[in-house]
Amino acid sequence: MKIDDIAKLAGVSKSAVSLAFNNKPGISEQTKEHILKTAAIHGYTPRTVKKRNDSPLKKNHIIRFVACKNTDVITDQYDSQPFFRELLNYLTDIVRENGYTLAISSINIHELESNLSQLEADQESAGILLLGTDLPLEKIEEVESIHPNIVVLDTLFEASKMSFVSINNFLGGFQAGEFLYKLGHLKIGFIKSNERIYNFSKREAGFLHSLDKNGLSLNGSYVFEVAPMQVLSQESLKKSIASLKSLPSAFFCENDYMAISTIKTLHELGIKVPEQVSVLGFDNIYEANIISPELTTVQVRKDVLAKTAVEKLVQSISSNNYGGTQTLVNTEIIQRNSCIAFSSSK
Repeated sequence: MKIDDIAKLAGVSKSAVSLAFNNKPGISEQTKEHILKTAAIHGYTPRTVKKRNDSPLKKNHIIRFVACKNTDVITDQYDSQPFFRELLNYLTDIVRENGYTLAISSINIHELESNLSQLEADQESAGILLLGTDLPLEKIEEVESIHPNIVVLDTLFEASKMSFVSINNFLGGFQAGEFLYKLGHLKIGFIKSNERIYNFSKREAGFLHSLDKNGLSLNGSYVFEVAPMQVLSQESLKKSIASLKSLPSAFFCENDYMAISTIKTLHELGIKVPEQVSVLGFDNIYEANIISPELTTVQVRKDVLAKTAVEKLVQSISSNNYGGTQTLVNTEIIQRNSCIAFSSSK
């Protein structure tokens, strides 16, 4: 007999069975007793069940990092992508410095609740770092129902009481607009992701706020949607730019992948960067240093994101204080060679 069988017999979810077997909060006392009684009647004795009179077990020293495979942003190979690879490296080191071990779990979004419940039943963690990049709030709340100690990374929901650590995406988009405006660019194009998530929407809002502040408007013919995680030239973008009667003097791209893809697309069209068009990215991934020309970008401090999230989670674990806080990590412009001042001779 398995946990699935007990869930069906008791008429509850697998996550509720896991919570009952591990004596965790998240279900009522009545439901917990019902699940345990159902298991006992059918001769099932879970090895993880904790009796109330048992002495406390030694504190668990595993922190679980959970990534949900979902869209074109968090793929099966997300951990090989520069931004997430760098973030994971920082998380691993900082978790170790705090006396814990980082267990990395990749779960299909459609099986999040059941798979995570099983992982926790097999190997209980002290807390969870959830990569929330493209997750809706209801999926984040599923994780909260399984474990009270949770910090969500790389997204934010203002109406939630949970703990979030995110990039200040609005500030970064605003800084991008200000930087290009101060270089004299008045006809600015916008390369946006065809997958809309919190981070991209906030970057767009900050960028548009800067344009409005400086009396500029975004020409709809200079706005293009592309795949967000490709660094190769994109054919649809090439056709769209080739059809323009005139070019913008600069492009702001919602991340560095899109910026690198844009540079390669422009090169294939014979358009020189930055002599004819400046290109500005966002994230400051490693590849920003090796593309030609080197990419001007909005710096995201992955080390600060990791340190803030881990320290917030460790504090929650130590104090048993599950009250949430929301933290934004500020950004800054890293100036390289893909952007230059506007010249009317272009």
